[in-house]
Amino acid sequence: MHVRPRNELVTLRLEEDINPNRTTGKYLSPKEFFEQMQDENTVVLDARNDYEFDLGHFRGAIKPEITNFRELPEWVRENKQMFEGKKILTYCTGGIRCEKFSGWLVEEGFEDVSQLHGGIATYGKDPEVQGELWDGQMYVFDERIAVPINQKEHVIVGRDIYSGEPCERYVNCANPECNKKILCSEENEHKHMRSCTHECRVHPRNRYVVEHNLSEEEVAKRLQLIEETITAK
Repeated sequence: MHVRPRNELVTLRLEEDINPNRTTGKYLSPKEFFEQMQDENTVVLDARNDYEFDLGHFRGAIKPEITNFRELPEWVRENKQMFEGKKILTYCTGGIRCEKFSGWLVEEGFEDVSQLHGGIATYGKDPEVQGELWDGQMYVFDERIAVPINQKEHVIVGRDIYSGEPCERYVNCANPECNKKILCSEENEHKHMRSCTHECRVHPRNRYVVEHNLSEEEVAKRLQLIEETITAK
């Protein structure tokens, strides 16, 4: 095993770096976070990427339209009116991203900023709150992909990209130049050749086509079926 030092585990690429040892949001325990979420003057801001949010999030949380963490500061600045005069709660998977992000919010002038200490993972294990007010599952960056959080009820928030049906199954688009994470059933994965768009389906290096050894004729037939399905809607 090789261990290499890194200046940052996660990066916001800020003009001036934030040291969370000096500036960070107030830590809230799972119980405190649960109670504060229900305050009408509170906004809950998800500090994760869009595909993480789509699989699961706290009920009523705001979804930043971002594909990676470093886009978050710009998104907040563009939508500052959503947070002015509000108590801000932020959260992420294990709390690491929020250490720096909540500090950045403080430096930006937001006066009441708190973060979920230990992140969603800790919230789901807490014996008192038992993951309540979390909908869906938590996205994780290992072979599990999805982890349940709410021990009291399970509400599916993910939607199949093709059908709109409830779904919690992630795959990567078969176009290696896209590789977008998409929610879809196994049936729709095969029907749409695990591709998020027509352009990705016809990409010359489509991995689904290679993996299943599809001929040009077979691909053409599938494309025709997809077109007929779209036209019929």
